[in-house]
Amino acid sequence: MPQLNTSTWFITIISMIITLFILFQLKVSKHCYPKNPELKPTEKVNQYIPWKNKWTKIYSPLSLPHQ
Repeated sequence: MPQLNTSTWFITIISMIITLFILFQLKVSKHCYPKNPELKPTEKVNQYIPWKNKWTKIYSPLSLPHQ
C-alpha cells in the first residue's frame, strides 16, 4: 500500500487561506454602507378592531350547568 504524500498540504492550505482572506476583504470593501443612518419617524396607526370595546365571554363545556 503506497504512502500518502502530504508534503504539499501545508502550501496548499496556506495559499487557500490567503486567497479566501483576500476575496473576503474585496467583498467587504465593495459593500455600500449608509453614510448617515437616521431613525425613521414612527407613526401610530389606529386600526378599527371590532372586538376591542366588546366584552366577549367564552364558555367552556365543563362550566356549563348540568342538566
